Amino acid sequence: MTEPKITLATAWLDGCSGCHMSFLDLDERLIALADRIELVYSPLVDAKTLPETVDLGILEGAISSEEDLEKARLFRARCRLLVSLGDCAVTGNVPAMRNAFRVEAVLDRAYRENVTCNPQIPSLGVPALRCPVKPIHHEVSVDVFVPGCPPSADTIWYVLSELIAGRMPEPARVTRFGA
Repeated sequence: MTEPKITLATAWLDGCSGCHMSFLDLDERLIALADRIELVYSPLVDAKTLPETVDLGILEGAISSEEDLEKARLFRARCRLLVSLGDCAVTGNVPAMRNAFRVEAVLDRAYRENVTCNPQIPSLGVPALRCPVKPIHHEVSVDVFVPGCPPSADTIWYVLSELIAGRMPEPARVTRFGA
C-alpha cells in the first residue's frame, strides 16, 4: 500500500521568482519528490485555485501590494504549515528597498519619468502598492524560515525532505542570508 501524498502549494509574491527557479534546479530529485507530493497550486502547474486544505505552503517574495497580502492570508488560512522561502520572504530584501520612498514617487519614477510614449500611472489591472513592503511573517504567522537569495536546490531539498518526513527542518544548518 502506498503512503498518501503530501499536498504542496507554492506562490511568489513581490520578488524575482529565483526561489522557484532553485526549486526547479532539484533536477532529477523532482522525480523522487513527485512520488511523495502532489503539487496542487503553483506557478509551475496549471491549477488556478488554491484548495481549501493544503499540507504545505511555500511563499517566496515580500508583501508589497494588496494582492500579495491577500495571497499570504489565503495561504496561511489554508496551509497546515507555511514556509517563507528566500531572503525577500524572510526579510523584505530587494523589494523593501522602496521603503525609503513614498509610493507616489515610486510610481511617478516608473510610469512617468522613465517613459517616452504615453507616460501615465496605470489604474486598471495593477494591484495597489502597500507601504511599507514587509516580510511575510510581519503579516501572517510562518512556521519555517528559509533564507538565501535564492536558497540553493540542496537547501530546498533538505527542507522539503524533513517536512515530508514529519520533522521540523533547521535551515540554518545548510544556508544563511544571501547564500
